[in-house]
Amino acid sequence: MITIGMNYEIVPGRDREFEEKFRTVIDSFEQNAGHHSSHLFRDVNSPQSYLIHSEWESKDAFLDFIRSDEFRRVTSWGREGILADRPRHRIYGEE
Repeated sequence: MITIGMNYEIVPGRDREFEEKFRTVIDSFEQNAGHHSSHLFRDVNSPQSYLIHSEWESKDAFLDFIRSDEFRRVTSWGREGILADRPRHRIYGEE
């Protein structure tokens, strides 16, 4: 099992839209056989900073997901005025 930290900086005022989209993204995570759980957290000191904490069966399962068409559609949506900066993903506990 590995843990992924997906860090996002959101354009001010777009937080609600980002949070609502996360709810649909979590559905696509859960359809992946290698996905175990995901949660969205918001930084209380920087309200435009979010972290998706996600657990996956393996690094390969996560990489397969981020190479998928579903993930491409989500990231394309995010570039349309939602994300203030490029997302940063960090893998913890690599195999």
